Amino acid sequence: MSWWKQALLCFFILAAAAGAWYQFFPGSRQMVADLGLVQAPAEAAPTSEDRQGGMARRRGGGMQAAIVSAPVASATINDRFTAIGNGKALHTVAVRPYTSGRLTEILVEPGAEVEAGDAIARMDSESERIAVDRAQIALDDARTTLERVNALRSSNTATAVQQTEAELAVRNAELALREATLALERRDIVAPIGGTVGILPVSPGDYVTSSDEIATIADRSQILVDFWVPERFARLLEVGMPLWAESIARSDERYEGTVSAIDNEVDTASRTLHVQGRIANPADTLRSGMAFRVTMRFPGESYPAVDPLAVQWSTEGAYVWVVREGAARRLPVRIIQRNSDSILVDGVFADGDYVVVEGVHAVREGQPIAVAGNEEGAGTPPAPRG
Repeated sequence: MSWWKQALLCFFILAAAAGAWYQFFPGSRQMVADLGLVQAPAEAAPTSEDRQGGMARRRGGGMQAAIVSAPVASATINDRFTAIGNGKALHTVAVRPYTSGRLTEILVEPGAEVEAGDAIARMDSESERIAVDRAQIALDDARTTLERVNALRSSNTATAVQQTEAELAVRNAELALREATLALERRDIVAPIGGTVGILPVSPGDYVTSSDEIATIADRSQILVDFWVPERFARLLEVGMPLWAESIARSDERYEGTVSAIDNEVDTASRTLHVQGRIANPADTLRSGMAFRVTMRFPGESYPAVDPLAVQWSTEGAYVWVVREGAARRLPVRIIQRNSDSILVDGVFADGDYVVVEGVHAVREGQPIAVAGNEEGAGTPPAPRG
């Protein structure tokens, strides 16, 4: 077969396929009209006779497909946030000694409550006591020397330089005594904060250094919960906002708290913002490391919600058929969120609007329709959306 015969055969096949698509494919006529290839047929304004005739034909079985509508609802999104967070004590301190030495006594037990400044352990301090006594003797001698120089100075036997040197020796002796006393005090290991003592990793007789942990003290009067919020909520967060924390281990316990801190930057890897909440722990039932389900509420954003079957597509984007004054009106929309039972859209809707959800392939712009299940209300104009 020559090439021109093959080309002619292909042309006829394509023309037949296009004709079949135009004749039988739902919405093909409207799509061709949107492309400007044909002119959309003008529809006459619906009359009461037309509506009644249409309903009669539908009741008599003349209409091929019933046109079913559903009301436009309203749904709110981004009004609630839930995340899993980790709890920790309000303050936690790992206690370490200032210097090295041998532990001679441990004064607390695991789980004991201590106040700031309470001694929790003692180290051998004999050499420090000797240093304190030596410094005290040096101070006493320096003061005695100063008294003698002052007496000689009154009779002009001692010079002013000798008096100044004696006063300087007294001050140096006082500093040496303070230093020796401080070294002696630091042989007692004290609690820097008030709280509950954890399990002790040491025993009396152990030799410890300044890098060894003697005890862990946790202030559990309040629990801090660290969680991460998606960046779309970042502009809505404020310190002091309420939150609710539910213990994962005890799902029947729910605690109220507030946002105590917000990080100053969004993590670029996860696109989340670090937030810290604070909840009370009056019964001391919560511990560091526990997991919490944190819930926060926001004002949210309200959008019209339509049945997924109502959304159609054309070359210009998504649209729905709205029933107004007994006729179909094409309304462009923008998809906001897809759910299993509805689609949130953005469009110019009015209160009381209905959208076509079944029989959309038989709907045309301005076509008079009697909506199944809503024959009486199809011709009632809706009130403008407030």
